[in-house]
Amino acid sequence: MTLIKSISGIRGTIGGQPGKNLTPIDIVKFAAAFGAWASKQHSSNTIIIGRDARPSGPMVSQLITSTLTGLGLNVINLAISTTPTVEMAVPKEGACGGIIITASHNPVEWNALKLLNAKGEFVSAADGAEILALAESGEIKFAKVHKLGEAKTNDDYLDFHIEEVLKLPLVDVQAIKTQNFKIVVDGVNSSGGIAVPKLLKALGVNQIIELYCEPNGNFPHNPEPLPENLTAISSEVEKNRYDVGIVVDPDVDRLAFVSEDGSMFGEEYTLVAIADYVLTHTPGNTVSNLSSTRALKDVTEKHKGIYTAAAVGEVNVVAQMKKTNAIIGGEGNGGVIYPALHYGRDALVGIALFLSHLAHTKKSCAQLRASYPSYFISKNKIELQPNIDVDAILIGIKERYKTQPVNTIDGVKIEFDKQWVHLRKSNTEPIIRIYAEAESETTANSLANKIIADIHELIQP
Repeated sequence: MTLIKSISGIRGTIGGQPGKNLTPIDIVKFAAAFGAWASKQHSSNTIIIGRDARPSGPMVSQLITSTLTGLGLNVINLAISTTPTVEMAVPKEGACGGIIITASHNPVEWNALKLLNAKGEFVSAADGAEILALAESGEIKFAKVHKLGEAKTNDDYLDFHIEEVLKLPLVDVQAIKTQNFKIVVDGVNSSGGIAVPKLLKALGVNQIIELYCEPNGNFPHNPEPLPENLTAISSEVEKNRYDVGIVVDPDVDRLAFVSEDGSMFGEEYTLVAIADYVLTHTPGNTVSNLSSTRALKDVTEKHKGIYTAAAVGEVNVVAQMKKTNAIIGGEGNGGVIYPALHYGRDALVGIALFLSHLAHTKKSCAQLRASYPSYFISKNKIELQPNIDVDAILIGIKERYKTQPVNTIDGVKIEFDKQWVHLRKSNTEPIIRIYAEAESETTANSLANKIIADIHELIQP
């Protein structure tokens, strides 16, 4: 089993031994470190927490609440909620930070503490390192009996979140309502099962088929919204010719669509389509990470904007968006960041903007997808022996392809006209991830295999 401590939080499998799994002892230790750190960064003594629907959520939530009140902090518990809802609640309440209890797309055995600063954004690398160090220091002081904090529950924030989405100028409720969409929702039996149908009803969608929308945490399939995990909704959409299928992950920060013929719109193209709509009405710049499709660059340049790539990770994408004044950005895993609402991946705003786009174009999902440049990404990894110097391998690949445009802000990314390959090492295990993109699956796989062969040559004497 697993416990992973990283700069953005702590995640692991529930049960087992402390220090090796996500146990109550580890949860308390890390929650205490975050609470102590957050309260020193901001005048507020309030922290927002919320969770997805997985079965370990109540236990983890209770431990975190007791730990934070033991520090003298007040807790506002949003109960079952979404990651973007918690992100929006933090600044709204003037809180010093937030904790989202979710392991995102990981299986039900996992849970995690995701950490937010006072802006409702994920903590930076430097802040995460400071929190980790504090957790190991043993120097945290708890409050005396008359200084203990208080906890309360507020389950109104999903309504607030949806109201803020509806206020956005580019969310066209009337156009959506006029189209009379028939929509299937796969909420993977988590918080999306509550949030997505509620949003759709607010958008004027009357024909909603709820698939796996009971928030009991019993995931009916692998909760990562990849094509191989979405056979049920694909079959449902195709069989009954619904206009679109909507899929979210357990904490509702990733978004995928299924076209009316049952085909996958493609997680990579969630952001592409939404960016096209946003840029059509409000020209500007965009950002995605280095491993995301170049179709976003094509769409951005079509609208006379500037596209910039960021290192992998939401916090890095957000930093680059702020630097370049990007009006839309995100990640190719279906993560849409729309700063007009907030700086965080948000499936709910993504749904509202996508349906507005679909209503304005009057195209079917499949027709809309066909209107964008078509690329294929081949995703691979090489498992290495622990004694192999991964950094040396990346330097060697960079040297071999030094005549090509190379980006080294996160591993090594090499450009070949409209093709690219991105190599980056895992932070937790001796693995090199190799992503390659081209205009056909065959070409992308060939490019990836060529780089894999180069790596093996560098490993062998």
